[in-house]
Amino acid sequence: MKIVLLGYGKMGQLIEQFAVKRGHEIYLIVDKDNRESVGIDDLSGADVAIDFSEPAAAIANISLCFEANLPIVVGTTGWYEHLEEIKSVCLEADQTLLYGSNFSIGVNVFFHINKLLAKAMNPYKQYDVQVEEIHHIHKLDSPSGTAITIAEGILDGLDDKSQWVNNLVGEGDELIPSSEELLIESHRIEEVPGTHTVLYSSEVDQIEFKHTAHSRAGFALGSVIAAEWLQEKKGFYQVTEMFDFNF
Repeated sequence: MKIVLLGYGKMGQLIEQFAVKRGHEIYLIVDKDNRESVGIDDLSGADVAIDFSEPAAAIANISLCFEANLPIVVGTTGWYEHLEEIKSVCLEADQTLLYGSNFSIGVNVFFHINKLLAKAMNPYKQYDVQVEEIHHIHKLDSPSGTAITIAEGILDGLDDKSQWVNNLVGEGDELIPSSEELLIESHRIEEVPGTHTVLYSSEVDQIEFKHTAHSRAGFALGSVIAAEWLQEKKGFYQVTEMFDFNF
């Protein structure tokens, strides 16, 4: 594949390494220094784009790829308030987009088991649940897209929770959720790649379900695998559709 990289920070550089190892070509690198000068013609000849830029840039990057008829994998989060609008445009224009809050294989296994766990816990009302996420201080969005996906999986399985709320620790007053709200507690600590924990707590015990990323490598490799999976496809996809869980 000939890959256009949209964003060339730490993630973009890792994606480049994994793409080359898997026999692909980096066709074009687009970052903040040259983004304004890149047009449709510059993308001609590429097979796919992978976006790990910034929330503010993601919508423009998606639009550019749609105009260039170029499939795009979007790993950037923080733009999901526009998700339904982008989906509609994608399908109406017969374009191709795959998005996800996390492309790590381990995290996608975590997403699946998280849903099963929520359904298993639903009858046991003595347990309250919350999500904790820890990321590096450079992360721009809060909560993380991964934490939101986890929270939505829990909401699908529990009758007593109707929406999630976020508390960014150290920023303003502590948020006290109502009984119907699922708390996501966000922490920003130095160079932590990403740690997500689901906690079910009662008076007598606590269940912890946790994923710890040791580096960004899993995210980068997963995005290249996603780009490979997207070849010859048309439509609007979520990363979870790449995985075939039979239980």
